[in-house]
Amino acid sequence: MSHKVSDFLTALQEKTKRTLATSVDDQMIFIQIGSATCENAAGSMDVLEEFQKHIASSGRNDIAIRTTGCTGRCSKEPIVSIMVPGEATVKYELVNKDLVHNIFTSHIQNNVPLPDHALDNSLDEEAIKNKLVETDEVSKNFAELYGDVPFFKLQKRIAMRNSGIINPESLEEYVRAGGFKALATCLSKEEPNWIIEELLKAKLRGRGGAGFPTGKKWQMAAAQPEKTRYIICNGDEGDPGAFMDRGMLESDPFNIVEGMIISAYAIGAQKGFYYIRAEYPLAIKRIQNALDICRANGLLGENIMDSGWSFDLEIRLGAGAFVCGEETALIRSIEGKRGQPKLRPPYPAVKGLWGKPTIINNVETFANITAIINFGGDWFAGVGTETTGGTKVFALAGKVKHTGLVEVPLGTPIKKVVFDIGGGVLGDRKLKAVQTGGPAGGFIPSSQTDMEIDFDPLAKAGSIMGSGGMIVLSDEDCMVDLAKFYLSFTADESCGKCTPCREGTIRMLEILNKITEGKGEMSDIDNLERLARLCQQASLCALGRAAPNPVLSSIKHFIIEYSEHINHKKCRAKKCSALITFEVNKQKCIGCMVCSRHCPADCISGARKEVQVIDQTRCVKCGQCFDVCRFDAVDKN
Repeated sequence: MSHKVSDFLTALQEKTKRTLATSVDDQMIFIQIGSATCENAAGSMDVLEEFQKHIASSGRNDIAIRTTGCTGRCSKEPIVSIMVPGEATVKYELVNKDLVHNIFTSHIQNNVPLPDHALDNSLDEEAIKNKLVETDEVSKNFAELYGDVPFFKLQKRIAMRNSGIINPESLEEYVRAGGFKALATCLSKEEPNWIIEELLKAKLRGRGGAGFPTGKKWQMAAAQPEKTRYIICNGDEGDPGAFMDRGMLESDPFNIVEGMIISAYAIGAQKGFYYIRAEYPLAIKRIQNALDICRANGLLGENIMDSGWSFDLEIRLGAGAFVCGEETALIRSIEGKRGQPKLRPPYPAVKGLWGKPTIINNVETFANITAIINFGGDWFAGVGTETTGGTKVFALAGKVKHTGLVEVPLGTPIKKVVFDIGGGVLGDRKLKAVQTGGPAGGFIPSSQTDMEIDFDPLAKAGSIMGSGGMIVLSDEDCMVDLAKFYLSFTADESCGKCTPCREGTIRMLEILNKITEGKGEMSDIDNLERLARLCQQASLCALGRAAPNPVLSSIKHFIIEYSEHINHKKCRAKKCSALITFEVNKQKCIGCMVCSRHCPADCISGARKEVQVIDQTRCVKCGQCFDVCRFDAVDKN
């Protein structure tokens, strides 16, 4: 490490120690509260205010509140951690204003924890006995704090190692956690190509969906004769049910900034852009705060860390168009043009933003860079599979007991994520399938969920990794209806530039509507497959080529449900309203007439205390009668 850069890092670390020493005391009690969007939506700010009131009324000055980002245990938020000197940290779940009083009076004032409210029963003897002990330095701090929580025991934190640990708005806490050590190491290397070599060793593949080797992409850009180069962080994240990028931008913004600066140094870029959708106001606020703080401390802008090298970053907001997640459409959007994809080659690494070599990676890819530099490419490659190094962050959602952000080593079986981490299917229903990759992903049937998570196995199964959505589906879900749902999204979001995507998705959607309305024919399945293959082969961009995945994978694995919809006019999951019949059960109906009073079509007749009758010719299948009946006297067939 060069003397100037080394001296700069040492001075920054000393400044951090002094700042933290004056703001905290080893003998203080800390109340740690999450402050990401999911925590705030669950009421964490109300909880914080209630704790502030209790501290003020107690008159004590040895209690402080600190905020952190999202741990990923989203379905149990707000989560509050109580840190008493000399005692193990206790985490509480689903904290509200009433519970604040009990925590404060019992735990904080009298040192008596409340085991009944501990996060995932983490105060049980078994949980404490089997606490995760992480020897790996990169995720050691996270394991020390959350290793007794079952949800986290099978996870491996690399990209999200600081989430739920540090204050996302504090440079001091980030530096104390090892922040900017990786950047200092890189700036001290006379040959930036060393960085690219480490990425190639790490087998890091882009986490945005395509899985292209990151090192090869950077190598391509660095080799271009054009000296003006750009870096772009894709934080658009348009998939329904996906919130990985948002979580990392909100919870560990300095890590993403440092990763982008390192990437710029590696390829010789002078300017970089964050492309974040405008629907993420807190992520935008925290990234902007991180950029401002970094500039003020010599970590961004002119002469970074006294190295003589300059680079700067700015934020550009996306308007929410799904197609702008595709890199060439995103580039056009930054340039002020309509977000539409372009033919490739040339690829952005050769000719991208304003015609210059441009590297685009998503948030999670940049989140891994500092760990690779600090701990080595060989270490990172050892975590994943033979072809792909590291971990993958998933937004686990749908019919699963424990929803939230999950980070697991690549190669982990899907079933392990759903059952061992997610707790299994909601209501102990039967697992039907797992959908990965967002609207352009496919359905993995329950019989194949022992499949290892990696780019290639998912692609062979008719799905994609995507940015990391993982939706759990139960036997209550209709696969034909779900294929229609995802296809309606991609049809709405199609930019319309190419005919196969613009027209093909609409025609497929029309056929699916026909099937779910009970008007389908078996020949419609052949037409669906032909249209889907055409869309895959002829669409301009990757989004258009992946749009048919839900249709093709549902036909491949659940053809019997299509047959039932077409031949028997039945939906086994009772989701397709046109194929549902509501009938009054004569043995259960007491003639209360609640159903008839709520019927919008006025198609239920019968006198009080007599069995009601539904006129099937007038029934609009709204389900109001089924919902309001208190005696389960309306059957849904």
